[in-house]
Amino acid sequence: MKNILQFCYLFLTTTSTFAYQQNQAALSGYIKDAKTGEPLIGATVQLEGTEIGAVTDINGFYQVKNISPRTYAIQASYIGYKTEVTYNIVIRSGGNPDVNFTLSEAAEELEGVVVVANPFEKLQETPLSVQRLSQEEIATYPGGNNDIAKVVQSLPGVGGSVGGFRNDVIIRGGAPNENVYYLDGIEIPNINHFSTQGSAGGPVGLLNVSFFEGVTLTTSSFGAQYDNVLSGVLQFDQRNGNNRNYQTNVRVSSSEAALTFEGPLFRKGKEQSNTSFIVSARRSYLQLLFQALDLPFLPDYWDYQYKVSHKIDAYNDLTITGVGSIDDFSVNVPDDFDEEQQATLDQLPIIRQWSTTAGVSWKKRFKNGTGFMTTALSTNILNNDFKQFDSPADEEGLYLANVSREQETKLRYAYTRFLEDWTLTGGAVVQNADYSNETDDIVNGFQFSSDLNFWRYGVYAQASRSFLGERLGLSGGFRVDGNSFTTTGNELLKTFSPRFSLSYQMDTKGKWTANASVGRYFKIPPYTILGFTDNADNFINKDAEYIQSDHLVAGVERLLNPTTRVTFEGFYKKYDNYPVSLVDSVSLANLGGDFSVLGNEPVASVGLGRTYGLEFLVQKKFTRHFYGILACTFYKSEYTAFDQGNYISSTWDNGTLLTFTGGYKFGNNWELSARMRYLGETPIAPVDQEATLASYPAIIRDYSRLGVLTLDSFNQTDLRIDKKWNLKGITLDVFLEFQNLFSQDTPSEPLFGLERDDEGQEITPRTLTEIEDISASSVLPTIGIVIDF
Repeated sequence: MKNILQFCYLFLTTTSTFAYQQNQAALSGYIKDAKTGEPLIGATVQLEGTEIGAVTDINGFYQVKNISPRTYAIQASYIGYKTEVTYNIVIRSGGNPDVNFTLSEAAEELEGVVVVANPFEKLQETPLSVQRLSQEEIATYPGGNNDIAKVVQSLPGVGGSVGGFRNDVIIRGGAPNENVYYLDGIEIPNINHFSTQGSAGGPVGLLNVSFFEGVTLTTSSFGAQYDNVLSGVLQFDQRNGNNRNYQTNVRVSSSEAALTFEGPLFRKGKEQSNTSFIVSARRSYLQLLFQALDLPFLPDYWDYQYKVSHKIDAYNDLTITGVGSIDDFSVNVPDDFDEEQQATLDQLPIIRQWSTTAGVSWKKRFKNGTGFMTTALSTNILNNDFKQFDSPADEEGLYLANVSREQETKLRYAYTRFLEDWTLTGGAVVQNADYSNETDDIVNGFQFSSDLNFWRYGVYAQASRSFLGERLGLSGGFRVDGNSFTTTGNELLKTFSPRFSLSYQMDTKGKWTANASVGRYFKIPPYTILGFTDNADNFINKDAEYIQSDHLVAGVERLLNPTTRVTFEGFYKKYDNYPVSLVDSVSLANLGGDFSVLGNEPVASVGLGRTYGLEFLVQKKFTRHFYGILACTFYKSEYTAFDQGNYISSTWDNGTLLTFTGGYKFGNNWELSARMRYLGETPIAPVDQEATLASYPAIIRDYSRLGVLTLDSFNQTDLRIDKKWNLKGITLDVFLEFQNLFSQDTPSEPLFGLERDDEGQEITPRTLTEIEDISASSVLPTIGIVIDF
């Protein structure tokens, strides 16, 4: 505690040396029609609680000048439209991003009455199980370390891996690879560095939070345009670069340094350009910190992100976007190390990985305002070099090698038509999948080289409409998907995927809303499964089926006031055709939580599964200095292997998820925010000690006893303090974080290693021993700086 107090004193005395100077600021952005995307001319913007405001021009653009820097609620209104209020907008003296609005038409106009939109409004096709985080909530998330995967874990129903150096997004008990991720409509395969191929997750996120306008999570009731999703859709909405001025964001945190630069292109003396860009690069220095601490592994990474937006004319927009990473997970041999470090060093993989996603999207709005169409072409590549050695430090004694490359090239087309009160959508996707793999698995006796190239395709349609003066919303749709590789891949009736949802306002003021949805969703097995061959180069998983999941969700929402809501939902998900490992006789839903490769083995599509539970949420937008999210989920997650009558708790079955995230803003630009997170006990598979001793350093688990052992519950509190200075044209934010504020023990799986003598030499004959658990309960204080200009 003395060290913490000294650290706080250093933080406060350091920050107080900056001269405080209050400067005026400006706010700008665009206001458009929510359906057609057309600019609204003459719309009004006002800072609530003030007389300050502005009116949009012919392009729907507004600009408000001479604002005192602080946090505001911004209101946008237009005749015949619902008034929108955006909360927690921090106006700075430098580097303010645009604040944009999309307004929806009001069902009816009453003279003298202002119709205000619900700040938690959702789409008709996804009326429930949807959560959205704003730009400010993402940027100042406590304990997140600017990692979007950690930020998302504050939302209801979202858990993460408890033990190990992992960053999985686990939604309502589903496996990490049951989610899909979209960056401005371009699908990206993963959002983490050092990703587990065939699964998801990794230790560190690869997306730059400075890019985001908002993040939306859908945990059920998926729109028909999304394919290959069973548990969650994460949509990352990137903001456009500033089309008037150049801006720079510099961020230095406990693990990385990031630079983001944006501005206009080809402006040619005009006040606004039709083309803008935003680009960033990040560099890890975790490897330097880990080396200084004499840890046995060094995670080193780079990543980049970019977006170019071009307005062709009043009805056509072109967007180019991309993201990529370079990862190197190497070994560091400590000068002096204990038995825990020795066992960790023995079992470390060598990972050299790079990934890239690039896409171009063209959106065309119809001139009569009756709809729009979007065409997107994208490609993504994951190049994975994963090896494990008897001696990782020397890279000698290879016993597992997976050198693979997977690439997808996708063409998506979407058409939306507004036909009186109906919204009709439809579209198609066609993609080429190219996968190659060279595997040498000494432990399991697999040695092969495979090349797989095939086509995937899908079509969908959905219709939505409101009735009874917008009190009743109905939506229904379907999609079918196929492929040219698997045995039943072209039997489209097997992947017919219907879905239906409804939303009903139970009172005239819209305080109470009932929501429900039912749907069937499909996911093709990972390429690691489809591309696996036996030693005679036969694709023995060609008979693998699409994984099927049926969802039934219902709930109610109560709007306590214009900024606070309470929701209660019940959900049931039923799985069929889940792949089961022929090697370990376990559902692959229980795997994928380490740094190896998921699915590189023979499987059978015979597994069943089910997850079900109740979810409670209280959410308050920022007003009166405070904002917060309290979420609690009680659930069960279980799957079968070959015995379809024997359901076993999955490794994602924590039983209880409880999170609270909130913040309080004091005067003079001080902010205090905190996150508290609790996860119940985690089932694990015990180590088969006899088999492990014979294969060491490969660790062999006894999956027939999955759940016999459990990790203790996880409980952690993180605290963050922010102080902002608004200088002339520059904003400086210095933040101090305390992760694991109350020194709670972090549960970890039992670690096994070879028994050694006092000099660190193996004892003959070799004996496997469990390493005594060392408490990981320290507080981690860190300091970071964000500069906008």
